[in-house]
Amino acid sequence: MGNREPTVLSEETALVAQRLRALRDAPVEGISRRTLLRRSLGLGIALWLGEVTAGSLTFLWNSASGGGGRVRVGTIEQVAALGPGLPFLDGFPVYAQAARAFIVLVDAKAAHFVPGRDEQGDGRLNVRALSQRCPHLGCRPNPCIEDFWFHCPCHQSRYDRLGIKPAGGGYGPAERGMDRYSLEVDAAGVLTVDTSHVTLGPLPIPLGQPGVIPPRVPHERACN
Repeated sequence: MGNREPTVLSEETALVAQRLRALRDAPVEGISRRTLLRRSLGLGIALWLGEVTAGSLTFLWNSASGGGGRVRVGTIEQVAALGPGLPFLDGFPVYAQAARAFIVLVDAKAAHFVPGRDEQGDGRLNVRALSQRCPHLGCRPNPCIEDFWFHCPCHQSRYDRLGIKPAGGGYGPAERGMDRYSLEVDAAGVLTVDTSHVTLGPLPIPLGQPGVIPPRVPHERACN
């Protein structure tokens, strides 16, 4: 028995080799490790690029919204000319496109700007620059010619002509008044708005209390 030599099945061996070669050359079904790694790397890069793009768009939006620096608006006559036909000198807000802000006289009876610097934008120079963005969700409130108040078209928040939000129901969901920009008036009476320096609007004040200017007409008769 020890002298017996094993029989080599050459035909079967060739068949096995052929099958192995076919398996090696056949396309791999599913996802290989290399493909999975490549796709994971691509996804990571795509997410990073998405974050960079979102950040860039946010920066550009803020800059376009008036968050870019000092903007020369002009003299009181030049500001009034920004709203042709609007009663700016009577205290009605006008929109300054360059600053993305509403400009409004605090005391319309004193029809001039007071030279100086107002860091908080509270009106000590007889003028305020109010942000165009509603404190609620960023829509743009519009001043109503009938009542001289701001009306936000998105969720109906309302503010008096100086940007003060009345407390209580019926004045919308905003939790504070309109934000203000720092500003400066030079010796020649030229107004410059610093859109990089924002002061948050004050907390709401009950209508009828000092600090809120009553509407000129009842709200049901104004800009509805």
